[in-house]
Order: sequence, then structure tokens, then C-alpha cells
Amino acid sequence: MTASFGNAGGFMSRAAKCGARAAGLLALSFAAYNTAAAAQGPLDAVRHQSQPVEWQDRFQATMESLSALDSAEPTLSPETADYIAVAIDRYSRIVQQGGWGRVSSGKSLRIGARDRRVVELRRRLIASDDLEQKAGLSDTFDSYVDAALRRFQLRHGLLADGVLGESTIVALNVPAHVRLRQLETNMVRLRSMSGFLGDRYVMVNIPAAEIEAVENGRVRSRHTAVVGKIDRQTPILNSEIYELNFNPYWTVPVSIIRKDLIPKMKEDPDYLARNKIRIFDWKDNELAWQQIDWNTEEATQYQFRQEPGAENSLGHVRINFHNKHQVYLHDTPSKTLFGSDYRFHSSGCVRVQNVRELVTWLLQSTTPDWDRSKVDNVIRVGEREDVKLKKKIPLYMTYVTAWANAEGVVHFREDIYNRDDLYGTSGEGFGTDAQARL
Repeated sequence: MTASFGNAGGFMSRAAKCGARAAGLLALSFAAYNTAAAAQGPLDAVRHQSQPVEWQDRFQATMESLSALDSAEPTLSPETADYIAVAIDRYSRIVQQGGWGRVSSGKSLRIGARDRRVVELRRRLIASDDLEQKAGLSDTFDSYVDAALRRFQLRHGLLADGVLGESTIVALNVPAHVRLRQLETNMVRLRSMSGFLGDRYVMVNIPAAEIEAVENGRVRSRHTAVVGKIDRQTPILNSEIYELNFNPYWTVPVSIIRKDLIPKMKEDPDYLARNKIRIFDWKDNELAWQQIDWNTEEATQYQFRQEPGAENSLGHVRINFHNKHQVYLHDTPSKTLFGSDYRFHSSGCVRVQNVRELVTWLLQSTTPDWDRSKVDNVIRVGEREDVKLKKKIPLYMTYVTAWANAEGVVHFREDIYNRDDLYGTSGEGFGTDAQARL
């Protein structure tokens, strides 16, 4: 989910934003529900009206339920391990009671539908406390089911569209004992990171593809991220952010020259020119693409430098921190991937949505002569500028696939790099669809 607490001039409550967003989503859901009911025959409409669930009665409670998902507490809060301990106790009881049932695959379902699979969905959502038991086991996909399914989707890092589609079914069908094991695994991780992390720090949670800017124990902004592919993983590390490059050049790493650039040049010799990438030797002499044998790895011996501009792969800002992996945080010209619930597409670096807000926050207390208007102006002018932070900001690139907050909301993310070893020897885990993606 993409959100922030506000702009550089004053951060507003993220929970309030989530509540407003949720209100809009749920109002649309109610409208869709009424439209679907009206489109049916008179008897069907009467059946809908006679269902023991009324949108108006539960609107405020639903708002509170969805807003509780959006805590201002950081994922790496000193209390997070304690919250997970409570969740472990709860999920242990669910496992002892036999876990939860599966939801059958089939056509996508949304508000207004009537289908026997909605009964399965209701049972599953009740088992994980996303739907109140008194909502009943009707086969009608009503506003209660819509809100509960969106809540489930938000907790699992899925697009909260209220649609029972295949990716949501895969997440619903992860067995309770696997979720319990996931919580136990992450309890160990989070306890090891429960010390003081700094008054101000940045945390990248790789499985969640999310970034938190934390100040005085509260999240000031959250940013959707795009992180490394399964075969080009974003590394787990601790470092410090020390420099920002505005309107940067991009020097193509050797790994990308080998895996991507050489194959592209074999297919399309105009690729470099079209993307404003120039070739230099290590004495800074420029070469033409015709001087290189693209049928060998000769190209890896040269520098490939992309000019600053709107199409630069780093976008308008690069955020530097010391590390041996040659990775960094950066802007991107390709914004569409931020709208996906599967955001593992980079070659190891981390792309940041709404990077200007993060950059302004990084600069505010360490380099006070920089504010949002100055950041916007430098980017607009397009000139190269490097800014050293007067005080380095700690950076934690972590791998957390399960956590909980003070409101008792438990979050799970797909073990995208298979570091939790959740599949075991039995092959049980996230299901065949998720395994296929891995």
C-alpha cells in the first residue's frame, strides 16, 4: 500500500488518510452493491434487503477496522516483537482448533455476486478475524464481505480492490500452521533488531517492498518500493545514507551490461542512442558502438554512462549509502510498477515512490538550507548537483515477512526470496501458484 503522513511542510496523520481512502473505497463498494441488487429481479432484490447485514449499521466500525491497519508505529519498533508474541499465541489457538478451510478457485467474485464460494470465503475471513462471526454464512458477497476482504488484502500486501481473484485466493489458502511458523521465524529476526536504531532512520522491508522514514519512534512517511528480482536480490544490510545525487548520471553495472545490455544491442543497435547511453574507456575516451564486438563480453571492459534526464534509469535522484553490493535507493521514470502488488523487478537497487518527500525529509534536519521547494527547483532545472548530508542517516535493509502492530493487526508478506524455509519437505506453503512465481 502506498501512503505517506503528509508533505515536507507538515505531516498529517497517516491513519486519517487511510480512513479517508477506506471511506472512498467502501462507499464505492456500497454503490456497486446497490447497483448489482437493482440489476437483479424483484425477488432477488428482496432477498438482498432481507440479509441480516446492513451497511449503515456498521460503516463507522468498518472505518475503524481498516484504519487500524495503518499504524504510525514502525515495523522495527522495540515493541514489535512483543506484538508478534501476542499474534503467535492467537495463531497457535487457531492451529489447535484445526486451522481454516480453503477457498475454491474459480471466476473472480466481487460485491453483489451470489456464489457458493462466498460461504467458503466468509468462513475463511471469520477464522482470521477479518470478518465478524455475526456476519453469517450467506452466499451473498455483500458490503461486509467486501470490507473484510479488503482488510485481508491490505494485511497481506495485495491490492485492496475487494475482488476475490487468484492471487488473493493463493494468500487465503496458506495454511494456518505455515502462518504460525512465519510469525515464529520473524520473531527471532525482530528480536535481533530490537535495540536503539537511531532518532531518525530509514528502513527498507524487502518482502513488503516498502520503505519507512522513522523519526522519534514514529513513521513520518511510508513509500512503496520496487526491489530486486528473485535472481538479482536486494541485499540485507545496515549502512548510513551520506549523499544525494540530483539529476544523476547512471553508470551501468557490469552485471547489467552482461545480462541485459549486450543482448539488447544484439537485437537493436540503436538501443544506446535511443536511451542516451554513451560508451567510454577507463581513460574517459568516448567510443562508438561499432567499435565493440557485441558477440563477446568485450563490452564489460568499458563504461556505459546514461545522461541525466527524464528517461534516466535513476530518475531525478539517487540516494547513496556505503555498501559492497553497488546498490542504492533511487527515483525511476517507470512509475507504473508501484501500482502492482508484485514489485520485485529491479536488479538489486531500490526504486522509491514519491522520492521527493523522502529526500526532503532526509535533508530537513541535516542540511536545513534545503526544503521541498529547493528540491523541486533543482529537479526542474535539471542540472547535476551532489549534496552531502551534514549528518548521516542510518539505513536498515531488512527481510521481514510477518509482523504485528499495537492494535493487534497481523501482517504477512510472501517469502519472495525463500529465506523463511516455509515450504518444508512436504511441499506445503504458499500454494502452487505462488511457487510457480518463485
